[in-house]
Amino acid sequence: MPAKRIIACLDVKNGRVVKGVRFEALRDAGDPASCALEYCRQGIDELVMLDVCATLEGRLASLQTIERIASEIDIPLTVGGGVRNEEDAIRILDAGADKVAVNTAAVEEPAILQRLAARYGSQCVVLSIDARRRNGGYEVATRSATQATGLNAMHWAQSGSALGAGEILVTAIDRDGTRGGFDLALIVDFSRALSVPLIASGGARNPDSFVDAFVAGADAALAASVFHDGLLSVAAVKQRCRERAIEVRP
Repeated sequence: MPAKRIIACLDVKNGRVVKGVRFEALRDAGDPASCALEYCRQGIDELVMLDVCATLEGRLASLQTIERIASEIDIPLTVGGGVRNEEDAIRILDAGADKVAVNTAAVEEPAILQRLAARYGSQCVVLSIDARRRNGGYEVATRSATQATGLNAMHWAQSGSALGAGEILVTAIDRDGTRGGFDLALIVDFSRALSVPLIASGGARNPDSFVDAFVAGADAALAASVFHDGLLSVAAVKQRCRERAIEVRP
């Protein structure tokens, strides 16, 4: 079984890292390139950069910001925000990303996942799903979690992987920024239903919350505010995982 991955997320708005609670009340959290370099120094396994306003503003994620981040790191970088077609994806990859994350565009036109996978390989395609608890299940939300879709999130994850997504990044909207722990029920359900790696996001609190996410079935766990605010170090997370006999990268 592959080692579990610890991922830091850089939500970017107007060229700055931001963070809020449940996608609202965004506050400044630093310079993207500086944050990326610091996480590399700490031993983070991967980085995800999400341009949180790109889709709402009808544009692609900032290529300049991607280039600045990529120039500082030597670990995998996933980028999402405003991707509408294959040309958008190649611009992001050319700017320095290793993987492209697609959310709203995939819901509106699922075939984009097929086209991206056919052109670049499934290993480059990440389906990002923002999931909100609804009627005993989870509903997909798009456009930075501002638009309900009526889609069952787990069914959509299964469909997306069948279409070519090589990884699923699922963010529990209700847990995002709350530091209340990952949504373990969501992770259990999704991991059992999927045959591709699952990245869990939303609610990281302490090293044990990462352990809990991995035990529940996540292949990777992503966090933002607890890392940005210095409340948690990558080393502490990895040490706790090793104490619980969970294999992580050096």
